[in-house]
Amino acid sequence: MSTVLITGATRGLGRETARQLVARGHDVWVAARDPERGREAADELGARVVRLDVTDEASVVAAAEHVAAATGGSLDVLVNNAGVAGAHTPVPDVTAEDVEEVHAVNVLGPVRVLRAFLPLLRRSAAGVVVNVSSGLGSHTVTSDPGRVESTFQAPAYTSSKAALNMLTAQWAAALPDLRVNAVDPGWTATEFNGHSGPQTVEEGAEVIVAMATIGADGPTGTYRDRHGPLGW
Repeated sequence: MSTVLITGATRGLGRETARQLVARGHDVWVAARDPERGREAADELGARVVRLDVTDEASVVAAAEHVAAATGGSLDVLVNNAGVAGAHTPVPDVTAEDVEEVHAVNVLGPVRVLRAFLPLLRRSAAGVVVNVSSGLGSHTVTSDPGRVESTFQAPAYTSSKAALNMLTAQWAAALPDLRVNAVDPGWTATEFNGHSGPQTVEEGAEVIVAMATIGADGPTGTYRDRHGPLGW
């Protein structure tokens, strides 16, 4: 049984990932910005809850301290799932503030969380980090006219996921004692996108769960969806 922490786990893919991992017998922490929503989700799922706002350094540090005290100082799996889409603004009207708002959660959030939880991950026999990215962060995918992702223009969101992909590659190279990978859940019907998309939330969470359970002999520095590897 692994101890897993999932950011943004009160709804959508994060909540479904937590549900599937609890069902497999893992000890799951629902990390939530809103304590009430976090408690509701944790109680329903049979998980534990910790307050964590990825944009707040003090909140992240306090969450790491809380989990360390409760687990004996270790964490096996960190799933960086918390994310925002940003405003639906026409590209010519996108401002630096629009981009900054999205990157604050989707890029700086995972940096903050990994740094705080790294000592706990290093105490695990098989520390794993899963960064929930998107096909919209792939240069390969978004430049392929045969892919639906090529039809979307959302500079703040797409650039944030491309940055998260690069962070994944950098962390994997710098932290060989951990398994660090990025995943694209695919276009999944959740609250995040107004329940659009052809995939169910169960299907979307499939690759997150798979990479969260790879173990010490699993891959690192990879980027994939539930069908296989993706081009960066």
